[in-house]
Amino acid sequence: MAIDPAAFERYRRSPNEKTTLPRLAAGVVVVTVCWFAVTIAVVFAGTYGWIRSGAESALTFEQGPVLERFLSTAGGLVATLATFAGIWLGVWIAMRGFHGEKLRRLFGNSARLSRSGFLNGFVAVLITSVLTELGYLLIIPDVGRGPIGLGIWALLLLPILFLAFVQTSSEELLFRGYLQRGLAYRFKSPLVWAVLPTLVFTALHWNPASVLGMNIGVAVSIGAFAALLALLVYATGNLGAAMGAHFGNNIVGFLLISHDDTLGGLALFRAPPLDGLAWTPAETATIAGISIVSILLTWLLLLHPRSPLRVKPDLG
Repeated sequence: MAIDPAAFERYRRSPNEKTTLPRLAAGVVVVTVCWFAVTIAVVFAGTYGWIRSGAESALTFEQGPVLERFLSTAGGLVATLATFAGIWLGVWIAMRGFHGEKLRRLFGNSARLSRSGFLNGFVAVLITSVLTELGYLLIIPDVGRGPIGLGIWALLLLPILFLAFVQTSSEELLFRGYLQRGLAYRFKSPLVWAVLPTLVFTALHWNPASVLGMNIGVAVSIGAFAALLALLVYATGNLGAAMGAHFGNNIVGFLLISHDDTLGGLALFRAPPLDGLAWTPAETATIAGISIVSILLTWLLLLHPRSPLRVKPDLG
């Protein structure tokens, strides 16, 4: 299945001469500082408000630190997602301050996100995510109703959708936009502009508290998904499809069925954390295999010439 590189070639040549490696590195530092600053402000303000509201009746640590308990609630999820606004702020500062470009130049050759690409990416991943969860149920049948009421879930649906977009789009803006575009301007080899951001993105999802085998399985799954997102930008010269796919993937975990105790406060259903159980090597391989098959199916849905969800190149 050949992919025309014309759109990405135009995208990789769009930066100006100020896109140098030192400026890219300085931009990453600025993004990191902004992200941490916003995270500290939002999370600790949310925790303080949670305590003051009376939701936390006692400041004891018998059930774990107060901060961890707050982050496992619906309010904790809201606060966690809001922290990613720091990435948007940091990338904007880097683009204007270090590169002299407008932020929208990262969106694509047309300087705007592809709406059709976003929608197609979202729908494709929504389909494959549901199929993935059905596969997981064969191995992890212990799925129960989440603690949140249906009325509160519906009330918070639109704000969470917006914040989930902020979270997923910020990661695409940084890893598949700022880094992939900037590195591709300096290096022709995809081993640099595609593999390096993918490895960093995957490493940030490593959980030191998890067992090694499951960490490797999760890393393989996330790495394969990140590679798909990089491929979508290569095929389209636009961040729209990658943002839509990432958004669809996370929406399932945030709002429908969660495998994460920290980010599952708003999910209708809860399942055991994938990285928190003592999996056998066979179970680990099966989990990773299901994820990879799902990603390959997403690839076919979005890039096969006969697919109704095939994404289109942005030629400006």
